Amino acid sequence: MKKLTLLFTLMVTVFACATASAQVSNDQMLADWQRAKNYTKAYLDAMPDDGYSFKPTPEMRSFAGQMLHLTDANYFFGSTASGKPSPLGKTSAEKTVEQTKAATTKAVMDSYDYVISAIQGMTPAQQQETVKFGGKDVSKATVLGKAFEHQTHHRGQTTVYLRLKGVTPPPEML
Repeated sequence: MKKLTLLFTLMVTVFACATASAQVSNDQMLADWQRAKNYTKAYLDAMPDDGYSFKPTPEMRSFAGQMLHLTDANYFFGSTASGKPSPLGKTSAEKTVEQTKAATTKAVMDSYDYVISAIQGMTPAQQQETVKFGGKDVSKATVLGKAFEHQTHHRGQTTVYLRLKGVTPPPEML
C-alpha cells in the first residue's frame, strides 16, 4: 500500500510539473509574440511615410512589401497551427493592401493580433498535436516557432531599409 501511494504521488507530481512547464512555455510564447508585435510596430513607426515604397535595389521588395510579406506568413503559419481560417482567405496582403504607412501598419498589427489570439486559444496539449508542414509531421508549437523565426527574419531585413533612409532602427527589445 505504501508503494502504491508513493507511486500515485509521484505520478501526480510528474503530471503537475509537466502541466506547469507547458503553461510557462505557453505564457512565454505569448510574451514573445507580444514583444515581437511591439518591436515590429516600432520599425513601422520609425520609417517615414515616403519610405514605405523604398526598395534598396529594384529586385528587392519595398519596405511595405517586406512587412506585408511578414503579414501573409503570420496568417499562414497561424492558420496552420491553430486550424482557424486566415481572415485573408486566399488573398495576399502583399498584393492587395495599399503600401502606405497607415494601411501597412494596420495589416501588420492585425496579423500579430491573429497569431496571438490563435496561441491564446490553444492549450499546451493542442500545441503538441502534429500537423503536416513542409511534407513532414511537426508539432503545432514547431509551426509557431517557425512563424516567429520568419517574422524576426523579415523585420531584421528592414533594418537596412531604415539605415539607407537615414533612420536609426529601434533598439532591441530583449
